[in-house]
Amino acid sequence: MSKYAATEITSAEIPSDNPVHQRLYFPYMEAAKIIYGNVLELGCGWGRGVETLIQKCDHYTGLDKNQPLIEQLQEAYPKHTFSSANLPHLSAFKDNTFDYVVTFQVIEHIQDDHKFLSEIVRVLKPKGRVLLTTVNRPYSLSRNPWHIREYDTQELRSLMQKYFSKVETMGVGGNKKVWDYYEENKQSVNKIMRFDVLDLQHRLPAWMLRGPYEFLNRFNRNKLMAETGTLAASIEVTDFYVSYEPEKCIDFFFVATK
Repeated sequence: MSKYAATEITSAEIPSDNPVHQRLYFPYMEAAKIIYGNVLELGCGWGRGVETLIQKCDHYTGLDKNQPLIEQLQEAYPKHTFSSANLPHLSAFKDNTFDYVVTFQVIEHIQDDHKFLSEIVRVLKPKGRVLLTTVNRPYSLSRNPWHIREYDTQELRSLMQKYFSKVETMGVGGNKKVWDYYEENKQSVNKIMRFDVLDLQHRLPAWMLRGPYEFLNRFNRNKLMAETGTLAASIEVTDFYVSYEPEKCIDFFFVATK
């Protein structure tokens, strides 16, 4: 499962993916500090944080649109529940079912983000909480054709405040190693994007860009691994922390209460 190689999903075993993988794994470590009871994950992917979450809850339910990955996860964790789903619809679940909903790097892929959040509220128990991450748009280095939209801090805060009684706005912060890698990545992406003189990344429909994006993203990560191998390999989950300045972070980490 962890060998899944698409750059949008990010493997735990491909060396050039390491900086992104560690950043994406960090929220699971934070979630494990607070979750309990009945937990739903929306967009569990290949199971990056499933083991971490399962250890801290009574029952875990994981949803994802990728049926083969769901089948593998169900086989690996037979005491818990995995199902394929077409988010944002959660009609399989009754109101007030879950103590926590975890959804990391998913809302940017959802066409109807209002429906997504309203369904999360519906299935949460009273005072239940959602833990949500997504990319901070000002720190995106190019258009990601897999994303429907991206948010800045105020946009995401305002959206979530429409549905939750309390919204804690935080971000995934990083130390010097993390930001050194980000700057190297930024410079490398900018060199590639110089060839897009017609700004096709913003003019072409998303489906036309996904193939080139995957190719160039993998090329860029491998290039950075070759040029900054020690730095890329040295980044660990402990190089990240919860920041209370989300506008200065690559990713948001929001915790909202029903």
